[in-house]
Amino acid sequence: MKKPHVQLVWFKRDLRIVDHRPLTEAAVRGPVLPLYVAEPDLWRQADSAGRHWAMIREGLTELRRELAGLGQPLVVRVGEWPQVLESLADSVVVETVWSHEETGNAWTYERDGRVGRRLRELGIPWHEIPQNGVIRGLVSRDGWSRQWEARMSEPVADAPAALTPLPNLDVGTLPEAADLGLAPDPCRERQTGGRRAALGALDSFLASRGVAYSREMSSPVTAYRSCSRLSPHLAYGTLSMREVVQRTRHRRREVKALDRERRGTWAKSLSAFEGRLHWHCHFMQKLESEPRMEFENLHRAADGLRETEFEQTRFEAWCLGETGLPFVDACQRALGDTGWINFRMRAMLASFAAYHLWLHWRQPSLFLARQFSDYEPGIHYSQIQMQSGTTGINTFRIYNPVKQSRDQDPDGLFIRRWVPELAGVPVDYLHEPWLMGADLQRRYGCRLGGDYPEPLVDHAFEARRARARLRQLRAGGARVEAQRILERHGSRRGSRARS
Repeated sequence: MKKPHVQLVWFKRDLRIVDHRPLTEAAVRGPVLPLYVAEPDLWRQADSAGRHWAMIREGLTELRRELAGLGQPLVVRVGEWPQVLESLADSVVVETVWSHEETGNAWTYERDGRVGRRLRELGIPWHEIPQNGVIRGLVSRDGWSRQWEARMSEPVADAPAALTPLPNLDVGTLPEAADLGLAPDPCRERQTGGRRAALGALDSFLASRGVAYSREMSSPVTAYRSCSRLSPHLAYGTLSMREVVQRTRHRRREVKALDRERRGTWAKSLSAFEGRLHWHCHFMQKLESEPRMEFENLHRAADGLRETEFEQTRFEAWCLGETGLPFVDACQRALGDTGWINFRMRAMLASFAAYHLWLHWRQPSLFLARQFSDYEPGIHYSQIQMQSGTTGINTFRIYNPVKQSRDQDPDGLFIRRWVPELAGVPVDYLHEPWLMGADLQRRYGCRLGGDYPEPLVDHAFEARRARARLRQLRAGGARVEAQRILERHGSRRGSRARS
């Protein structure tokens, strides 16, 4: 029997059929083989976790159903990509491979290199199409904002009208986490993956939940509802950035037409939200342009600051949410159970690890990557270095965990939920339970050092010491390196942004 000639569409972090340019381009050129490869070696990397696969698997389940509705279900294989390609040769002739560009971790970068070399050996063209504002091969940040705007303004591509069935091709089964060697990863309140959940989150945010976004995004008490919660859907591509930008701008036009009373705080909130859509790609661009950021200090003057002083006991207490700083512990425990926490609290967790515990950022970054159900490598490593003070171009943000606690959780609602050991402690002592004497500890049912840990560190002392240690990043020859980093990665404002 003659083998069909196909256009192979390789799905990665783009689990949708709408605004999927590789799928659209392939569909007009012939029968499409839509393929997802679950690669066990990827899931053995230190930044991978079961909660990531759970999100992806839910997205794949919907994607398969949507593609089947067009005529050809998603084909799933487990294994290494070059070997999967060779096995498909028994059933089809692959004329062209189509995919989106990916800014992933080092493993995916090296994998793509292997795939590219093998496809060139076989004489099979591979077309990679951008799917967001990240620009491959970017030389200068000058004009980057203009290029981002141009991409976001392009029309959202419709799904193909139909796909030609490939009836003799086994579509394969979706593996479970255990099939990929992933350990159990309970995340009781994790968001649901998939396109339907993504559209539901976008609709509800723009219609109602986002009205107080600008005011309520900083506190974990209000952020779970008032933030968009689109980050996992952007990370795994069940929504495209272009869709979100254009829907947000449409809503801003609607709001602008309302009278002042009905407009309320919508205009301010939507403006703040759109600004963060710009920052999403801005941070991903940093890893795209300098992949070593995943492993090395961006500013080399930071080399040696923390590497020789890593204290495993401090690290483990931070991971478990047992530092004795209630707000830090509440945030860490909430993240573990939900897979998400708002940006300010992510920054505080990273800051506390870097400055108060003086931990090198690499191990905390891997732990947080496994905790975040919305893990996006480009954003993650750029942010962790910024919050750890190793970029050389950003202000040192040493968050005071007690001030953050009082500011963002003044009534202790968040702390009481996630640190139940402190449930009986009145709010006067809840943010600083170490101020209670032994009598008060007995009265309120919380013995420090027993029911709840003593503070792991004196946070005020450690903050002062960190500032003193970091002065070398602002001195002498370090400024030359900082200027190089600024030229390559810094945001552009004013005339330079418009050049």
